[in-house]
Amino acid sequence: MFYAVTINKQIKMSRQTEVQKQNPNPGKIYFISSGPGNPGLITVKGAALLSQAEVIITDRLAGDEIVQRYANPQAIIIDVAKEGGNERSYQQKDINQLLVQFANLYENVVRLKGGDIAFFSNIYDELKTLSENKIAYEIVPGVTAASGASAYTGVPLTAREHASGVQFLTYYKNTIISDESWKQLAAFEETLVFYMSSNNLLSIVQNLLNVGAEKTIPFIVVEQATTPSQNVQSFTLQSFYKNAEQNFTSPSIVIMGKVAGLYKDFAWFKNEQSSSAYFRSVEDETNYLKIKSFIAEKNNEHVNRTKTSVV
Repeated sequence: MFYAVTINKQIKMSRQTEVQKQNPNPGKIYFISSGPGNPGLITVKGAALLSQAEVIITDRLAGDEIVQRYANPQAIIIDVAKEGGNERSYQQKDINQLLVQFANLYENVVRLKGGDIAFFSNIYDELKTLSENKIAYEIVPGVTAASGASAYTGVPLTAREHASGVQFLTYYKNTIISDESWKQLAAFEETLVFYMSSNNLLSIVQNLLNVGAEKTIPFIVVEQATTPSQNVQSFTLQSFYKNAEQNFTSPSIVIMGKVAGLYKDFAWFKNEQSSSAYFRSVEDETNYLKIKSFIAEKNNEHVNRTKTSVV
């Protein structure tokens, strides 16, 4: 059985300091990239580390099947789910504290994150926290969503005579991009891949058209790439602009540019016609055992062990 933990998010830093004094040699955090969701796409090293982990602090988009398939059956599983617009999402500061807490309680702690850790994740905050607390860490790369979506749609991102390169971007409502930058993007000499931007796709299309992008430029929206629920929708800038009432299942990634026209020629993976959710919501219950006072309990164990060793 897997063990998960529901912990009071108001963990005090004073307790954190106390634990560090009790355990001057903290454990190690292994940042593992789980890939875009398909459990077969995690790296060999990532799977091996999961099988040895004492604690796994996992993102929602890492996918439950990866945990169920590869995790040490005795591991403590902590779900720090985030979901855009959902108030029940974990706050980053609370996740940072959990990393420090568990590194001071266990030797092998895995931080499991969706996609590749280097792309549009909050790893900067977490690395800074570990560095400040002198906790060792290791980063295991993985398949980013752009690579997974490219492979599972048959769309090579830098196909010869279609694109000279690729840009990885994200766009929020408050993102400030200069007109000059939009003009460079609108030339479509390179493929544009937008992460976490499907809700703002109309704004992206409008900005590109406003600076002279060709109306016939194709793009695809890949929902839940590489999973059994993968769904691909094809558009041109003009067709989307005329019918922008579209809702996309998260996570979605947008591949925009001439290469997107190759989807109809090289698609090989079955495309689901419905957008059923593969990843659970933060509202959904898990089968993990919940232990509310876990950290306090383990702190007491540390104190007792320390007293015993002194005697």
